[in-house]
Amino acid sequence: MSKIERSKKLLGVEKELDLRELKSVYRNMMKDFHPDKFQDNEDEKKAAEEKSKKIIDAYHFLVSIAPETREANLAQYNETINNASIDDFQYKDKIEMLTIEFSDGATYEYHGVPKSAYKNLCTAPSVARFARRHICNTYIYRSTSKLVAE
Repeated sequence: MSKIERSKKLLGVEKELDLRELKSVYRNMMKDFHPDKFQDNEDEKKAAEEKSKKIIDAYHFLVSIAPETREANLAQYNETINNASIDDFQYKDKIEMLTIEFSDGATYEYHGVPKSAYKNLCTAPSVARFARRHICNTYIYRSTSKLVAE
């Protein structure tokens, strides 16, 4: 199961939601699993802390790949993929995720990338051209530059 599917399942989301709807789902779940609700029982409090961490991570992930978020950052994304070279890339086969580090300091994760696309990227005469044509505008992506900096 992909990270996208796991995050949607955890939040109980079936379809694409706009950011306002996603925030509402997130807040309602946090009301139910906030650790402060379980002050009397230490075991329940620990379980709520773990669940709330997972909910927060899933929410932040889904916000980062939401169409509104990508649209807001589209100009910078296009600038990066069209003008920066690729410094490095890694592939996680188990979760079908490709991470590309660009020379301008930007880093993006691409989700749902099949192993065959990764192999073609590795053997391409021009990695940057292959990525622009077959990866960058084909798969769901999110910027992880800020996440790495923190």
